[in-house]
Amino acid sequence: MWSVTEQQLSLGTEAARNLATTTKSVPQMQGISSRWLLKLLPWVEAAGGAYRVNRRLSYTVGDGRVTFLTTGADVRVIPRELGELPPLRGFEDEAVLTALAERFTQREYEPGDVIVTEGRPLDEVHLIAHGKVREIGEGEYGDEAVLRVLADGQFFGDRSLLDADAEWEHTVKAVTACTVLSMSEGDFREVLGRSDGLQAHITAFREGSQRTTDEGGEAAIELAAGHEGEPVLPGTFVDYETNPREYELSVAQTVLRVHTRVADLYNQPMDQVEQQLRLTIEALRERQESELVNNRDFGLLHNADLTQRIHTRSGPPTPDDLDDLLTLVWKEPTFFLAHPKAIAAFGRECSRQGVYPDPIDVSGHRIPAWRGVPIFPCNKIPIGRTKTSSILLMRTGESAQGVIGLHQTGLPDEVQPGLSARFMGVSEQAILSYLVSTYYSAAVLVPDALGVLESVEVAHGGGSAAV
Repeated sequence: MWSVTEQQLSLGTEAARNLATTTKSVPQMQGISSRWLLKLLPWVEAAGGAYRVNRRLSYTVGDGRVTFLTTGADVRVIPRELGELPPLRGFEDEAVLTALAERFTQREYEPGDVIVTEGRPLDEVHLIAHGKVREIGEGEYGDEAVLRVLADGQFFGDRSLLDADAEWEHTVKAVTACTVLSMSEGDFREVLGRSDGLQAHITAFREGSQRTTDEGGEAAIELAAGHEGEPVLPGTFVDYETNPREYELSVAQTVLRVHTRVADLYNQPMDQVEQQLRLTIEALRERQESELVNNRDFGLLHNADLTQRIHTRSGPPTPDDLDDLLTLVWKEPTFFLAHPKAIAAFGRECSRQGVYPDPIDVSGHRIPAWRGVPIFPCNKIPIGRTKTSSILLMRTGESAQGVIGLHQTGLPDEVQPGLSARFMGVSEQAILSYLVSTYYSAAVLVPDALGVLESVEVAHGGGSAAV
């Protein structure tokens, strides 16, 4: 063992670092994601800040199911669709049907919620806009039994339109999350009292509709084909929706503040204002993608047509579930969009069943796929309290009558398409201010351009391999 401390023969690294220039990275931000939705959506110029989607008129009376109009998360019944209710079948007074439709209120129920209770007065009619309910009553041998299962477009309680003194004979419970439109017997009586035509009709049930419809539920265009001679050709016209949906551009904004001392003195080797703007823009783009998915007015999760939503068969997303989703968007499907945990759950199910789909190459990225349709990750799709999520499938592009993004370019002080950073001046505290804004929205041009697989369980155990 040495008893004398060794003499240092060269400059130590700790002292040497005082003279060295440290190599630094630009500021990092964990919240930056791949933002595939923003990259994949075709962006359409929305001049004037709005985009109107004109469609052919679509409704089908006589199929036994009520059809609804959705505007974001708001659901309304089409007045003529009230003709599906037996007491109103064949009644065609548009003004009276509209008055009745306006009296339906929207209610949301969670799985297990009781909608009506046996024995209570039957004083409401309920239309199931979305979801599944069970009608529960006494079975053949006196025990509780499920008598009927009702789902999208079906209804119950229509007897309240005829018999004000009746009682509910069964209890009705929600099986899944449900959107139900309800009208009280009192509201119906109010409209009934003001319409002689409805009073004359209410006890007679007739069938029929004003116009025939095609297989897509749109007002039919009468045509003739393969005829010989000189028959009289049918006359026709293409009926449009009278109140087309308009999508107004939404905005995400913030005011970025930088002290002039920081901008002047600490500007090397990186521009402080530039880096502050870069990270602010990244945060705005993340918020933009989140709004495109979740906004109750124009977000894709809320703008999927009620007929374009299905539930998983058993909880976790299986190949059969994605096949069912493909049957909803079968015309040129572009891509699936799912939370990374939902993609992992799908991978586990594929491994469990011994199915190993091949990934596909997208711009140099190996992306999992199903039936040749890529599955892109998006962490903006929420995972609920019960560890369930949703998987979206869409067709994109104006020419394909698909899903499109909306923005407006050519803004003052534009730094990216549809995003501007406008200098607002220097305050008395010597602080620079920039107004950073981005304008955007999304539109679903026809209902079958977007489908949603709901109640996707992501916490289900299974194989460890992923797609």
